[in-house]
Amino acid sequence: MELIQTLVAFNTTSRDSNMALIDWVRDYLAGHGIDSQLTFDDDSRKANLFATLPADGNVKERGIVLSGHTDVVPVDGQPWDTDPFVATVKDDKLYGRGVTDMKSFSATGLALVPEFLRRGLRRPLHFALSYDEEVGCIGVRRLIADLRHRGITPAGCIVGEPTGMRPVVAHKGKKSYRCRVRGHEVHSSLTPRGVNAIQVACEIVMMLTQMARRFRERGRFDSGYDVPYTTVHTGVIRGGTALNIVPRDCVFDFEFRHLPFDDPEELLAEVKHFAATLLPEMHAVNSETSIEFDALSTLPGFDTHGGNEIAELGRSCSGTHEYSKVSFGTEASLFHNAGIAAIICGPGHIEQAHQPNEWVALDQLALCEAFMRRLADQVCIRP
Repeated sequence: MELIQTLVAFNTTSRDSNMALIDWVRDYLAGHGIDSQLTFDDDSRKANLFATLPADGNVKERGIVLSGHTDVVPVDGQPWDTDPFVATVKDDKLYGRGVTDMKSFSATGLALVPEFLRRGLRRPLHFALSYDEEVGCIGVRRLIADLRHRGITPAGCIVGEPTGMRPVVAHKGKKSYRCRVRGHEVHSSLTPRGVNAIQVACEIVMMLTQMARRFRERGRFDSGYDVPYTTVHTGVIRGGTALNIVPRDCVFDFEFRHLPFDDPEELLAEVKHFAATLLPEMHAVNSETSIEFDALSTLPGFDTHGGNEIAELGRSCSGTHEYSKVSFGTEASLFHNAGIAAIICGPGHIEQAHQPNEWVALDQLALCEAFMRRLADQVCIRP
């Protein structure tokens, strides 16, 4: 609990630096004789941390990674009942930004470092802390590239995103885009002589809504996911300056969270085809009007179907016989695509993340601690 409270106290909102937290963890590990390797962003305002608890003797087995991101989503405008950066116990829950997503997992693993070292390791145990997961899984890409450069090839990775401490072997992919509509400004009393960028954008948003409805009603489906179909979502829209001006510009951002058998590039092509049907009417008013699309971020999906060493280890440590799938994206797919087998397993539930009064149940923290102790039984030499 003390370590969770320590990590939550660092305001590591993605727009800000995470260095205070990274420096604290580096010093904590150094106090136990463990060195850390940092990889920085371009401005050296943020860093990933990778540290290894070495195996005793001449063990040749490859290590296991405990992976977590350090950044959290903003609290701006959210009605919190407690200080979001003070982890607070009320009844049977712990409140605070990041207690579920996902500082509790990392804190629990770090808290057991003295026990891992005391019991001796038959295979290395790695800790990976990344930056900017919440804004596109940016930092972990550099961390993985650094591991490849240094010739470190872990046998598997456990990503501690909130899964209710059930091992997850698959998640959807995500692809996000920005649409920029350029219209033609006129006085609103002369509306037919202008091109209303907001109305054009809304036609495209409505088309996206119809696409979302099609997936919901007609699939294709995978019942293993909590949301068993590809979803389409428009999350941000900006446009216009005043009610009496036909707006010249409108921008909106949208995303596909897609099942493995739905190709997001084909979905985007469908949207672009629809947008192209709007251009003749726009150009008839002004030839300089336009509709353009920019890619924002890409996160691949993955599906291992279980059946590998890290999946079996996760199942054994969690005490369950089943695997699950989730609709949200994680860094696990990037480890997986880099040849490092991955599962997702952490305390709490995604429904509690990104919310005001984010919380995790204390019994989930107990399950996470039990998971780590079973992991110690698997990777350590002494009882």
